[in-house]
Formats: sequence, structure tokens, C-alpha cells
Amino acid sequence: MRASRLLNILMTLQARGQTTAPVLAKECGVSLRTVYRDIETLSALGIPVYSERGAEGGYRLLDGYRTRLNGLSSQEAEALFLTGLSGPATDMGLGAAVSAAQTKLLAALPQEMRSGAERMQSRFHLDAPAWFAESEHPDHLRDITQAVWEHRAIEMRYQSWKGEKQRHAEPLGVVLKSGSWYLVAQVDGDLRTYRISRILDLAISETRFERPAEFDLADYWRANTLRLEEELHTYVAEVRLSEKGVWMMDALNSPYVRAATTLDPTPDAQGWRKATLPVGALRQACVELLRFGAELEVLGPPELREKMASIAEEMAQLYAAKKRQ
Repeated sequence: MRASRLLNILMTLQARGQTTAPVLAKECGVSLRTVYRDIETLSALGIPVYSERGAEGGYRLLDGYRTRLNGLSSQEAEALFLTGLSGPATDMGLGAAVSAAQTKLLAALPQEMRSGAERMQSRFHLDAPAWFAESEHPDHLRDITQAVWEHRAIEMRYQSWKGEKQRHAEPLGVVLKSGSWYLVAQVDGDLRTYRISRILDLAISETRFERPAEFDLADYWRANTLRLEEELHTYVAEVRLSEKGVWMMDALNSPYVRAATTLDPTPDAQGWRKATLPVGALRQACVELLRFGAELEVLGPPELREKMASIAEEMAQLYAAKKRQ
């Protein structure tokens, strides 16, 4: 494990140019003292690692030093070929680059690793969109990708649910979620999320901006997704479910709703079980719960039960009328 950690530190310094001991400790999952010992070991092995003091200091390699060791295990090499989402990469204008990178990586691998990487590529395929949903191909995705890479501000006309808006934004990252593309940008000092397919016009500015050093796209997206789920599910419903309905809960509900659901472990005389789960406002809650059909009964709150009963009655009348025709 120590040899792997030493190689990881070396590759991190080579890739980033300079980093600090606390960052290395966090990424390696070890203490600061262990990192200091590892740096001393690298120096003793002849690796030119230098430390720079001060607020902007840290560890770095001697300028121009490169190691040709890739340090990849066979599993790591195979995993790299699993990460190649050719469709999204092409959408961002990086399809040729991904293909070329994989070709070069394959050529650089030892013969015993190539077969495993090729098998991985031929046996596994990642399909990002959800079932029965079309993947988006937004018009401005490539321009936004360019702006993110080059730290250039953008001017955009955006269609929100409240109407069209003009925005000056500093693009920080792009996220693909269930076939839809989203832009994470800084607007007037605040972080905002925009669906790229709703951008009507876009122009890349010549102005460059400084990316916030503390910003982490993955952390932001996880927190933002959780916040959005909480905002969309501010109410609680009490229901009873058939055995099939309990199974459908796992199949139909989002991870957030599943995690927040409490299910009575003891079935009643009919084999149904009570549960409480987060739901949205009245109309949204009905849409979510009607998917269960007759496998779920709403017990409360009263207004939700009444609305569900009203919709069910209207549907029964509609189908009864069709049957008489």
C-alpha cells in the first residue's frame, strides 16, 4: 500500500505542478506526518521534490522532471476504458480527443494489460439517459465547454419558467444528468444552475475570470441535488401499500424519497403495510402517487386523499363512458 501511495503522490505532483501536504493527506487518506515521511522517502529515492514556504507554498517537482512510469494496475487500465462516454464526449466536441487518447493509452500499455482493456471496451457500455428518455443535444454545449476550459465569461439569453432573462455568467462546470445537460455558473457572486437546452442565445466574452479556488463541481452538484429534492418534497403523506406496492416503491421512487420513507414492518390483515413518505405539493403528489394505481391508498393528509379520490372517480367515469360507446 505504501508503494502505491508513493506513486500516487508522485503522479499528483507531476499532474498538478504544486500541491500542499494537507491536500495530499486528504486524497491518500493518511495523516500529515505520513505525508511528510513519504515526501522524505521520495527525496531519498532521487525524486527531485522541493518544498516552498508561505501562503502560496507547497510541494512541487523540479521543473522539467517527468517520469515515464504510468503506475497503472491492470484493473485501473481497464477502468479507464470504461469511463469513455463517447456520446457525451462527442456532444462537447471532445469525441476525437477521447478516441485518440484511448488509442495512445492502449499503445502505451504492456501487452498483458491490452487484452483486459480491450475486453472491457467490448463488453461494457455506459448509457447515460434514463429509460424511455431522449438524450439532449443542446445547440450551445460546445461553446459552453470551450468557455469552461478557457475561463471565459458568457452572455446568454435564458428561457426560465418565469420568462426570458439576460445573464452575464462565469461558467464553472458542465453536468450530464439523465440525458440532460446543465451549466453550473457564477452569476453576481452566486452559484446558479441552468439547463443548457433552455439557453436561447449565447456569446463567449473576451473577458477571462478567475475560477474560485474552493469550488468543487462534484460537491456542489451533490449538495444542489439534495437541496432541490428537499424543496420539491416539503410535505409528508401517510399511505398503505400492497405487497406489490412495496416493491414498486423501490422501482419508482427517487433515492431521496426511498431514504426518507418509513415503512411499517408488520402487515395488516390484508397483507398491506403503512408508510410515510415525502411528497411535493398537492398536484405533484397526486402525479407521483397515481403511478402506483390500486396498489397504494392515501390515508392522509385529508386534502391529498380527497384529491386522489376525485381524480380516481373522474378516471372511472371516463373509462365507463368509453365502455358504453
